[in-house]
Amino acid sequence: MRAAVLHEIGQDKLEVLDDVEAVGFGPGKVKLRVRATGLCHSDVSAMSGVLPQPAPFIPGHEGAGEVIDIGDGVTGLSAGDRVLVCWLPACGTCPACRRGQTQLCLAGFMNAGTPNFKRPDGDVFGFAGTGTFTEEVVVDAGCAVPIPDDVPFEIAALIGCGVTTGLGAAINTAQVEAGSSVAVIGCGGVGISTIQGARVQGAAQIVAVDPVGSRREAALRFGATEAVAPDGLADAKQRITAGEGFDYVFEVVGKSVTARTAYENTRRGGTLCIVGAGAMDDNFQVNMFELFFDEKRILPSMYGGGDVLRSYERAIALWRAGRIDLESMITHRVQLAEINDALDQMRTGEALRTCIEL
Repeated sequence: MRAAVLHEIGQDKLEVLDDVEAVGFGPGKVKLRVRATGLCHSDVSAMSGVLPQPAPFIPGHEGAGEVIDIGDGVTGLSAGDRVLVCWLPACGTCPACRRGQTQLCLAGFMNAGTPNFKRPDGDVFGFAGTGTFTEEVVVDAGCAVPIPDDVPFEIAALIGCGVTTGLGAAINTAQVEAGSSVAVIGCGGVGISTIQGARVQGAAQIVAVDPVGSRREAALRFGATEAVAPDGLADAKQRITAGEGFDYVFEVVGKSVTARTAYENTRRGGTLCIVGAGAMDDNFQVNMFELFFDEKRILPSMYGGGDVLRSYERAIALWRAGRIDLESMITHRVQLAEINDALDQMRTGEALRTCIEL
């Protein structure tokens, strides 16, 4: 079957091959036919080495498709079912799951160290234990979440990562209050979803911050009340908050420099929410006096900061009701053979979200 493979960490191009086989099918496993998958910035971060991932590997974790077969012991799924791919399934039994923090379950991360593909010359890993830049993939049953018939595959794929992450940061983690002021730094797919989440929560002012003009324009269409380049944030802070700072600031880039900017633009007693996934050697620093004196809440948000199955249901309900726009987030559609064009479009900021159709 065909799949897009990264041979070595640090390469910026994928090779589309037709000699890849999905392996590992057996008890507790499900084989899926991937129909649509989104290109998420985390895929690029794994390719560059910012996020740890063994290689060679197949990127992709934001996918949807159909069940081909189920292994022994799998319940609630049947061949032909339409599903989205959950890259961080909850085991239900670990301490995090028992506390209700299923987004912190480590079971899914354990899958990342086990190859679920192979080629004639050796094993191939799937990113985050999945790997959806391929026609077929074998995953744990918990990674296959049934979706209603009225949800298109490309919409389900977005909900599988970027939409859930962004909406959840505003709704679950920060719990944005109605009438509040919000700034969102980084307006790719996750940032746009964060903006939509803040709008759903009733924020009065939502300032989108991004260096790319097309993304700023998109942010206005999705609910931002204004959009500025990074050098315009100070002026927006002064105009909107009289220099005090925003009630909520979301960092959706994954870099310490933008996290520091976000901290400095959060009002005393306000909330800084870290949504971007960054590198292990990129350290964010605050001094002990400002930490005490400013009393700013610093809240990291992992995969939307809540139960992902409930978050999926909420996203579908909001989409059905017209409260969030998911179709317009897909600005580009490509075939698997064009994956490197899609990567270039993401790196330049031309694409908001690219759907790879298989």
